[in-house]
Amino acid sequence: MVKEFSSYWALILGGSTGLGLASARKLAAHGMNLCIVHRNTRVELDSIERQFEEIRAMGVQLLTFNTDVMNAGKRAAVLQQLQTAMGESRIRCLLHSIARGNLKALPHLEADDFNTTIGNMGVSLYEWSADILQRQLFATDARILSFTSDGGYKAMEHYAAVSAAKAALESITRSIALEFAPHGIRANCIRAGVTDTASLRKIPGSNALLEHSRERNPFRQLTTPEDVANVVYLLCRDEAAWINGAIIPVDGGTHIH
Repeated sequence: MVKEFSSYWALILGGSTGLGLASARKLAAHGMNLCIVHRNTRVELDSIERQFEEIRAMGVQLLTFNTDVMNAGKRAAVLQQLQTAMGESRIRCLLHSIARGNLKALPHLEADDFNTTIGNMGVSLYEWSADILQRQLFATDARILSFTSDGGYKAMEHYAAVSAAKAALESITRSIALEFAPHGIRANCIRAGVTDTASLRKIPGSNALLEHSRERNPFRQLTTPEDVANVVYLLCRDEAAWINGAIIPVDGGTHIH
């Protein structure tokens, strides 16, 4: 396999499971060095570390940090260590895959539930992007990518806080695409189809959601993390440089039916 990204790094926020981990594997397979920031319990770490060792076995550098993405001091510490590890190399891709949101139904949500969810799943994209830019750690042609969902434009039960976060994420991405463009940065959202991940399973009624998505899909299939990771890889390629400010459906056509 061609290692076309061997001189670059990807910084993945939320890369220990699901779409983030699948994307890490895909980028590593093509030579991208990785810095993964995640938030997991001690009980989960043994399994996650095994996944990380498999990525290191691909021959890339991998830094991992089990920390809070919303803590400014910890963000600064991560970026300082990453800068040291990179040397003269730079970040080709910042991938936002944070799935830390409140799934209470209305009217039980409180303002703090919204604020925490929007902060983690939306505003954190901007905070990390701006800090990386100020430190001049982006490559001259860099890609900022994030994962949105149908909740960004439609209502779903138990999804109000996450839906608000996804709408914020899409809006922030459009602004980054406009205002960071002079710095050589492209920003896009991937609207992934319904994917059977641990995050999805936390949504009440997820089994019905999975079945409904399968029925709507032209291929009668669910989206897989690998399907989404393939598009992350494509958007990191030189040929994708003219895609900017887009919300790209990656669902096998589910959205058309």
